[in-house]
Amino acid sequence: MSTTLVELPGATWRTVHRVVLPQDPDADDLALYVDYDSAVATSGASAGRPGDDAASLGGGADAEAGPSAFAVRQEGRSENVRGRRGLVVDARSRVSFGTYFNAFPAAYWRRWTTASAVRLRVELAAPGTVTVYKSNARGLRQRVTSRPVAPGEPLLAELPLAAFGDGGWYWFDVAAGAGETALVAAEWQVAEEVPAPASTLSIAITTFNRPDYCLALLRALAGADEVRAVLDRVFVVDQGTQLVSDQPGFDEVAAELGEQLRVVRQANLGGSGGFSRGMRETLREGRSGHVLLLDDDIVVEPEGVLRALRFAQACRTPTVVGGHMFDMYDRSVMHSLGERIDRYRFFWGSVPGVHERHDLSAQNLRATPWMHKRVDVDYNGWWMCLIPVSVIREVGLSLPVFIKWDDAEFGLRAAEAGFPTVSLPGAAVWHVSWLDKDDGTDWQAYFHERNRVVAALLHSPYPRGGRIFRESVFTDVKHLISMQYSTEVLRLMALQDVLSGPDHLLATLPTRTAEVRAARKDFSDARASTDVDAFPAPHQRKPPRKGKEPSSPNRYTLLPWAAAVVARHLTAPDPAALERPEKQVAAMDSTWWRLAHYDSAVVSTADGTAAAWYRRDPRTFRDLLRRSAEAHRQLWARWDELSAAYRAALPRFTSPQAWDAVFDAGAVPAPQPVTPGAGGADGAAGGAGAEEAGDAALTGAGEER
Repeated sequence: MSTTLVELPGATWRTVHRVVLPQDPDADDLALYVDYDSAVATSGASAGRPGDDAASLGGGADAEAGPSAFAVRQEGRSENVRGRRGLVVDARSRVSFGTYFNAFPAAYWRRWTTASAVRLRVELAAPGTVTVYKSNARGLRQRVTSRPVAPGEPLLAELPLAAFGDGGWYWFDVAAGAGETALVAAEWQVAEEVPAPASTLSIAITTFNRPDYCLALLRALAGADEVRAVLDRVFVVDQGTQLVSDQPGFDEVAAELGEQLRVVRQANLGGSGGFSRGMRETLREGRSGHVLLLDDDIVVEPEGVLRALRFAQACRTPTVVGGHMFDMYDRSVMHSLGERIDRYRFFWGSVPGVHERHDLSAQNLRATPWMHKRVDVDYNGWWMCLIPVSVIREVGLSLPVFIKWDDAEFGLRAAEAGFPTVSLPGAAVWHVSWLDKDDGTDWQAYFHERNRVVAALLHSPYPRGGRIFRESVFTDVKHLISMQYSTEVLRLMALQDVLSGPDHLLATLPTRTAEVRAARKDFSDARASTDVDAFPAPHQRKPPRKGKEPSSPNRYTLLPWAAAVVARHLTAPDPAALERPEKQVAAMDSTWWRLAHYDSAVVSTADGTAAAWYRRDPRTFRDLLRRSAEAHRQLWARWDELSAAYRAALPRFTSPQAWDAVFDAGAVPAPQPVTPGAGGADGAAGGAGAEEAGDAALTGAGEER
């Protein structure tokens, strides 16, 4: 039976988006695939804009108010899942595939590709009813058609894409009558005036001492036959000492992947070095049209790999196609639907109107209006990012920055050359969250500061980088009044390197991480202990004023508050506080406005596994404050000069030839076919990954992400 809603005689149809079910139905992510809830956005959500009334079900400022406005949510029925493509629908019940993984992101196909229409094909095992819906950019649901479907007579609905200029999705529901029915298969196909050229991909995985994660990822790829059919190579760039090739079970996975697996051993050059190596090897082989960058510590949805490739093939211009990130330990929670760089602050963050850490099991796609507006991004994280080889040839490899800002800078560089980035709904991985990490204050603080400033020198359209200079000063003060002297030392190292000019990027790439780690080890705030009894019991001789803990100053009181706090930190601390900490502070409470009031405190690490004793030291405070002022004075005075130098050097230090020199200097062996049973000789280990986190300014902006 054919339901024709748009006439496209002679159209070429290509499957780009198959409806799938979870690989593990009991993994707490069923809500991303199938929705058993009848709740949809009510009339209060008609505007679908952030800032509307809480009844807008997620579109308002208070995102947590949304779910209470729905009917009681129904539990998913994982026992009804039949493999990767089938689902039983119980008698007299209805399920919706208006979900993250199975709704069709029509607005993205409308904006970026040559497709003019999409065709839905649904096959049922027993009589049932299929109802097709669409939404607009405001999240309003619109019924398109409803048809009975019999076994052997699949529904074919041809649907136009013209109305999806600003946003909107297509999806369908399946309803059973007196007897149960079952989805056998469903897929979305696009109509092409000119068929997209066939293209294959290579996958580059950067790994560092996460052999178990990496082996699990390889096993998932080895078992994904459809991905294997378009796969040329999997390059595992192993930069660690705990080798993937030494893991039990590696030989079996290597044998299954066969010639498609290449393992590269090299010194630890971070995520930028690992991913650049994967890009370089893809260029060298000259077989693939795209290279897919994957972090090692992820769980991948294989269908998303195919969707990203098919989308990229259909794009009007070469396009970087990224996947979203879900929380590996809270699997229905999305990190962000799309990210941008605030050019004035020169800081990353979600696109305005996007709510971070949205839980789709509590508030589904159909009931979340803001998810229906198309989100246009500046970059996509390299946890999953598909890059056309033609783009790499045009703009070069990664910036040689070890970790942090490599993915964001690449997205900006590609855009300036005319190559957009799209974060494609339906393509995603699960990744360990950054909420339990301290990378804004540990050794990675060096890379946060240096790489953000370098990226601003390269791409900021504002004089002296807009607000980045002021935020850098504020952040230095914040760390100093928090007694985080080791962090401040690293930030000053970062600024000195920036001031030395662009040549330091390649020259220090293999060595800077070890030097950074060594520079902070003598400071007490960097010496964490896992022993809960390692520190004396806290005792505060002077109780808090009126029994209240310190609170954050507002914009009116900030300057006088900061002046008083800085003056206090120049005076001698209470001698008793150097013998016993005044306070035990949990990581979530260790804000700069609280720590600024103590002479010493034991502060937990973000993951809760250890703690360090912070002690106030006026001499160190004074020295670091003076050095910060001088470094920022030079940065201000030399901004235009440095910006011109970095921009002129960019093509050189992102070129394959420059990276070849780095690889050759480390005596990096050429990639070799993996021979099962060869032990660690050809093993892979990893890069530091592409995960990124923000560096909060004294004003409170830029929370860790």
